[in-house]
Amino acid sequence: MVTVLILVVALVAILGAAFLFTNAVEMLGERLNLGSGATGSVLAAVGTALPETMIPVVALVGAALAGESAGAAASEIGIGAILGAPFLLATLAMFVVGASILGFRRRRENGADLVIEKRTTRRDILFFLVFFALAAGAGIVALPTYVKVIVAIVLVAAYSFYVWRTIVAGGEALAETPEDLTLWPESRWGRAPTWAIVAQVLGTLVVMGVGAHIFVRGVEQASDSLGIPAGLIALVLAPLATELPEKFNSVIWLRQDKDTLAFGNITGAMVFQSTLPVSLGLLFTRWELDFISAFAAGLALASGVILFLFLLRKTPLHAWQMLGAGSLYVVFLAVAIYQLAL
Repeated sequence: MVTVLILVVALVAILGAAFLFTNAVEMLGERLNLGSGATGSVLAAVGTALPETMIPVVALVGAALAGESAGAAASEIGIGAILGAPFLLATLAMFVVGASILGFRRRRENGADLVIEKRTTRRDILFFLVFFALAAGAGIVALPTYVKVIVAIVLVAAYSFYVWRTIVAGGEALAETPEDLTLWPESRWGRAPTWAIVAQVLGTLVVMGVGAHIFVRGVEQASDSLGIPAGLIALVLAPLATELPEKFNSVIWLRQDKDTLAFGNITGAMVFQSTLPVSLGLLFTRWELDFISAFAAGLALASGVILFLFLLRKTPLHAWQMLGAGSLYVVFLAVAIYQLAL
């Protein structure tokens, strides 16, 4: 019971700090005149990705500083959290999209169809498939350390190129810049000074770091008490608690017939999660995937391939096609439970 409370408190702290971080970093982007593309699609994306990214970062730092046994457990948690986010996005998040479309179909102009800008979406999914397959392959095939370092560098360079193309291409930002700093109410204290915005950014980063550290310790305790591998707990729990709630922005946008914005919120996150966090795993762990981790990566790639094939068709995507991705998540849970029962 104490372990569950620790995990809940840690996740609440991480998500609350992430909300405040996103609010401040978007205002900071506006003050620095970075433009709507960079502020909404790049800076805001960093904010929404931080909760799930901070967990493997803290875990891997702990692995580097701790003893061999503790370091191995932290490394296992880091790998699980890294792989869990793209797996959830490619499966369960797609199911949420399909269910939302069906739920709102009577009030939507597009009904049960998902009408999106397919060229951009195909680019995102293809990017995810290529680089996540590269990263997963590096964890399945035995490779020398220097090759894994090269793969990590390629992934960082690839995401940098993606960000550059996104900024150059412009387009609709993923979020509007907020008018007020959350911790500095304008109605009472006037317009927030830049130092207050920077303070909110730095303060929330500290809170997320502390919350991630507590979460990692809680996962280790849960693993010991339940006899479940720490990596599996992190693979399932971390993205469910951090990644999935953020994707409910897409539910709101689907209700408003902003299909491209809603779907781009997910595919853009898939691109990020398949590159930068994975590069951390390649650099700071042995990056050797066990069966269940490799199986999750394979299901994520299978879902991406099926989605990409649907995007090649001229007809719009349909809700039932998104619902199908959720079945892969159920398959994963069934296999994981079976493996634990052996």
